[in-house]
Amino acid sequence: MSVSDQELIARVVARKDQHAFSQLVLRYQSQLRIWARRLCDGDTHLADDLAQETFIKAYAALGAFRAEAKFSTWLYRIAFNIAANRWRGKKVQWCELDDNEDVEAELCELKQFDAKRDVEAAMQHLSAAQQLAIRLCFEDGFSHDEAASIMGVPRGTLKTHVSRGKQKLQTLLASWSQVA
Repeated sequence: MSVSDQELIARVVARKDQHAFSQLVLRYQSQLRIWARRLCDGDTHLADDLAQETFIKAYAALGAFRAEAKFSTWLYRIAFNIAANRWRGKKVQWCELDDNEDVEAELCELKQFDAKRDVEAAMQHLSAAQQLAIRLCFEDGFSHDEAASIMGVPRGTLKTHVSRGKQKLQTLLASWSQVA
């Protein structure tokens, strides 16, 4: 039976239980590394550094975690803040999500490949905030409240970013759907 995040967090805070924290790291490291790669324009080494720094900061600040949001939301927010501080003033570049040469061609239908490529190309025409909001809500499955918390913006602002981003994508991809 799996131990809850809250119980693991309580053990870390009360007893500095490193084994409990390592269970949290194992539980969230893959998701966080994927998220970090997006923040680092696909640079896996930089993303690994960002993920490691995130877990170090999370361990140090775990006593301040108030559980008002999910633990994963809190981790993503820490990673976002670290990246924002590191690259303040630089435009965030997003990597291609499906830029994976290891996937055999016969496993993907040509239309799906083209569609994904077109969506990624269209995403590049959105503002960084719109891209982030759409990726958090639709790719990572966060609720509007959680995504707003990660981005550090009010819920209404997040919903505006999502709505405007979706409208722009719809316009940009309209010609593709007519061809398909």
